Amino acid sequence: MTHAPARLAPLPPADRREPGELFGSGFTLFADMLLVGLVTTLACLPVVTAPAAFAAASMTLRDGASGRAPVSAAGYLRRLRAGLTVGSLAAGLLPPLLVAVVLIDAALVRSALPGAAVVAPALALTVLAAAVVALRATALDAPHRLSLRESLARSLGDPRGSALLAAAVVLAALLAWSVPLLVPLLPGPLAFAAAAVEIRSAAGTATAA
Repeated sequence: MTHAPARLAPLPPADRREPGELFGSGFTLFADMLLVGLVTTLACLPVVTAPAAFAAASMTLRDGASGRAPVSAAGYLRRLRAGLTVGSLAAGLLPPLLVAVVLIDAALVRSALPGAAVVAPALALTVLAAAVVALRATALDAPHRLSLRESLARSLGDPRGSALLAAAVVLAALLAWSVPLLVPLLPGPLAFAAAAVEIRSAAGTATAA
């Protein structure tokens, strides 16, 4: 008696490949993330363009991961041009000011003043919290795009998401310290982490509603 050949179960969407594609969609997304990271680093060189650059990176990776639009340098630059407004350029002045304050505080901590043992960890936590709020602001959709007030509210209202993003920031800092050659690529993973946290937060809000 002959047996009908068993049918193979279809591959899950994450494992499907286009004809001629050697790697799955996960590797493609990883490569896109590195490409966006490099382009974002170049776009951040004028400093004041950093908020718009990270916002364009988050939007590009978010659309690419959801399949709404392919990830490309042209698409990134189009979103970057749209995000370069007076407000975003003004927000770009905040990171240099924060860096200046941190450097001054760090110099005071190294001067062995009384209370340095308390100031040092407090300074590190302040910088980490500022980085989380700033990254969440770059991942916000209209009409709250680059809104620090909305980002602060969501950071406090979603402590788990903020903790995940803080872990991503710490990991990026460790990678930058241990492998400096990776620094130009790190904006991509950070922007993707911010977009993922925002998607997770929006999904949780929709489920609760």
